[in-house]
Amino acid sequence: ELVRALKQEVGLPIHFHTHDTSGIAAASVLAAIEAGADAVDGALDAMSGLTAQPSLGAMAAALAGSERDSGLDLDALQSLSHYWEAVRRHYAPFESDLRAGTSDVYRHEMPGGQYTNLREQARAMGLEHRWPEVAKAYAEVNLMFGDIVKVTPTSKVVGDMALFMVANDLSRAEVEDPVREISFPESVVSLFRGELGFPPDGFPRALQEKVLKGTEPLAGRAGDFLPPVDLDAKRAELGELLGETPSENQLSSYLMYPKVYRDYVEHHQRFGDVALLPTSAFLHGLSDREEITVGIERGKTLIIRQTGRSDTPDDEGRVKVFFELNGQPRLLRVRQAGAEVVRRHPRIEDGNPAHVGAPMPGAVVTVAVKEGQKVRKGSPLLSIEAMKMETVLVAERDAVVGRVLVAPGDRIEAKDLLVELA
Repeated sequence: ELVRALKQEVGLPIHFHTHDTSGIAAASVLAAIEAGADAVDGALDAMSGLTAQPSLGAMAAALAGSERDSGLDLDALQSLSHYWEAVRRHYAPFESDLRAGTSDVYRHEMPGGQYTNLREQARAMGLEHRWPEVAKAYAEVNLMFGDIVKVTPTSKVVGDMALFMVANDLSRAEVEDPVREISFPESVVSLFRGELGFPPDGFPRALQEKVLKGTEPLAGRAGDFLPPVDLDAKRAELGELLGETPSENQLSSYLMYPKVYRDYVEHHQRFGDVALLPTSAFLHGLSDREEITVGIERGKTLIIRQTGRSDTPDDEGRVKVFFELNGQPRLLRVRQAGAEVVRRHPRIEDGNPAHVGAPMPGAVVTVAVKEGQKVRKGSPLLSIEAMKMETVLVAERDAVVGRVLVAPGDRIEAKDLLVELA
C-alpha cells in the first residue's frame, strides 16, 4: 500500500530497499514489485539473506516469465555468486554470527546494516556475551528517545546509547532519573541538540533537558549554524599531511571525516598500501614457511617468507617473528593474538567517590584538566572513544584534581583509574 500510494502521490521512481534479518524480506520485495516499485535491491546468492538483502537470483527466478520479468541472466548471476562465495570465506571472522532469520528484529527494529556493526562494537567492548541485553537495550533506547526514525546516522546514536547502558549496567529508569548524574555519549548529546534534525513532535522534554545539562538546543536547521568552510585552507592543511596536492575525493573525505581520514593517512604512511597484500595474508598473517609475492609497482616484486617465531610472548604480549624479504633475514616484534598482557595501570575502587574510571575499553581522546586544578560539578575531565563512540567524563561533584593518570592516545580497559579527585 505504501509503494502504491507513493507512486500515485509523488510521481517519482520508487526504489525499494530492505534487509533480510527477519528471513521473509523476499516477500516484501515481491509485494513492492507487484505494487509498482521501479527498482529493488537484492544480493548475489552467496552474499544474501540475514542482515544482507534477499537473494537477487531467487527473486529473478520467481519473476521469470511474468509481466515484471527482470531480464537478468540466471546463469551469469550464478557465476558471479560462485566467485563471491570464495571471497566471503576470507572474511568469515567478521560476520555477525547470525545463523538464521530472527523475529527479534520486529522488537528492537535494528537496521540490518547496523546489526553487524553493532555486534562488532559489542565484541570490541567485551560485551558480545551480553548481546541479548544490548538488543533489548536498543529497543528501550528507541522508545526512550521517542521512537525515532532509525537510519544512519540516528541508528548509530541509538546503538551507542544501548552499548553505554549495558557497559555501565544502567536501566531505563536510571537514565531517566533526573537526580542520577550521567555522562552521555557525545553522539546522544548531538542528537538532542538537534544536530541531526528534530522529530516532528520533538524529543521527550525531560530527557532532552537532562542530556543537554542546561544548554539550549538549536533553534532551527542544523546546517544553518555550521560555519563556512575555507576550502583553500583545508586543501593546504591536507596537502601538508599528505605531502602532495590532494585530489577532490581526498579533500571531500577529509572534510566529512577529518579524524577517520587522518587515521587512514597515518596508517598508509606507516604501513604503505596494504591493499597490495593477498587477502589471506592481510587478514590472517603467514604460517611458518609460507611464502607470498607482493607486486608494489611495475617491475618491482617483493618475496616474503616467514621462517619462524618465538613461542613465549613477553610482558607486553609480543613475540619475535623471523622472516626473509627477498632472501634477506629480518626480525619483527608483533603482538600475539590472545596473549595475556601484564597490566600495571591502577584500577578504580568500587564505591570510591574520588575515583573516575573508564566505563568501557577504548582510547583517551582528550584530557581537559591537570593536577591541582579546581573543577565544579559537571565540568569535563576527559573524553574517551570506543569503536567511534565518544564519551565525555565529567566531575560528579566540586573537587580538586589530585592525579591524572592518562594522556591522549592511551589505550584503556574498563574500570581503569583515569583521574583521582581530592
